[in-house]
Amino acid sequence: MLAFSMVQTAVVPILPSLARGVHVSSSTVAWLMTANLLSAAVLTPLLGRFGDLYGRRTMLLISLGGLALGSVLAVSTESFAWLVVARVLQGAGGGVFPLAISIVRNQLPANRIPGGIGAVSAAMGIGSALGLVVTGLLMEQWSYKSVFWAGLLISLVAIAWSVVGVPRDVVTDRTVRVDPLGALTLTGWLCALLLAVSQGNQWGWGSGRIVGLFIAAVVIAAAWAVIELKVQNPLVSIRMLVSPVVAITNVAGAVIGFGMYGCFMVISNFAQTPEKTAHYGFSADVLHAGVMLLPSAIGSMTAAPVGARLIAARGPRIPLSLGGLLAAVAMGFLAVVNGHPIDLYLAAAVFGFGVGLAYTAMPAAINSAVPIEQSGIANGMNAVFRTVGGAVGTAVLGSTLAGDTIKGSPLPTLGAYQEAFWITAIGCFLAAVASLAMRTPLNPMSSGKPAVRQSDPAGETVA
Repeated sequence: MLAFSMVQTAVVPILPSLARGVHVSSSTVAWLMTANLLSAAVLTPLLGRFGDLYGRRTMLLISLGGLALGSVLAVSTESFAWLVVARVLQGAGGGVFPLAISIVRNQLPANRIPGGIGAVSAAMGIGSALGLVVTGLLMEQWSYKSVFWAGLLISLVAIAWSVVGVPRDVVTDRTVRVDPLGALTLTGWLCALLLAVSQGNQWGWGSGRIVGLFIAAVVIAAAWAVIELKVQNPLVSIRMLVSPVVAITNVAGAVIGFGMYGCFMVISNFAQTPEKTAHYGFSADVLHAGVMLLPSAIGSMTAAPVGARLIAARGPRIPLSLGGLLAAVAMGFLAVVNGHPIDLYLAAAVFGFGVGLAYTAMPAAINSAVPIEQSGIANGMNAVFRTVGGAVGTAVLGSTLAGDTIKGSPLPTLGAYQEAFWITAIGCFLAAVASLAMRTPLNPMSSGKPAVRQSDPAGETVA
């Protein structure tokens, strides 16, 4: 998980250098992020489901193999087109999250499951922050290629460690087959939605292409839901997806994802704003801006064991709601107090702790409501909602900053940044409130088994 999250975010600070290195415009180079986003969103639930059906260890190695292969291609080419292909391959690493959660749930003793899930979940926030810092360090000494070399190295370490340390799992039911039409329609609506969201600021939200993509996403999603309700062995159980615990957790995941990716972007941009020109900001370089986000990684790491203890004692609802509340407080604080670097350090630490709590609680909530044979796809869809939320957050906050600039300059005003911080704070607060409506067992992981389930009239197992 650390390998994937580092590789995914490390590219963000080097996009301007990449644009110069491969001779493309700043708008064109953004496709490196868009391609990775689309690939990860599609492959995460698919690999999670394949893990449920064909073995989680096998799919984990395939997922990490895609991450490593993409890194190999990235370090060996100067072509922008092949770099896009490399980022698509790296998107396969998104499958690590649902597969790792399923492996932890399937392999560890019951009393170690919450801590294991917390460690995997916290690694997402830790890797994202570390990716920015590592990029800053590498760019001070070498070219953008060094970032891809670092991604290759950590991918190979992850593969070697998984080969040695992850035991083979036994698939008990080999009669279930993949739902190809469900997979195709899921891919279709996710690609249409994320492409519209990620390109809205560039193409114009009212343009024919964006409106057409949104319409296509709605139509294909409706067709996908109908297909999944009718087939005997759906890729994604719609009934599972709309059950109260899973639905609330996915909504919270989307909003927390909105806040996390938006927070990283806004804080990094704010820190790098030239203070003499804008009369705010800290004129930080890429490395310094990454270091300002490092407390968020420390906060996420600290939150993992705390979240595990809370889950074991009180269930996942409290840490999920508390995580959203702390993230909201951190962003609200920055909206009011942002004149000194210590303000960013403090806010990033509290925000990281809140996100770490929330990310630890979400898989526990999901696992309390689904049978173990659906663990991979259920957690995979939760990761998709986080990705969609992150894409929306990046687009909305980017539009907020671009819509209010200093006269005669492309730099956003201080008021634009304050508005962005408030938007993030309100979203995280709503996630905290929504989480309070969730009802889960007091200790959903006490036996390592799913919560009590019954069959619906159609014969499908539901929470």
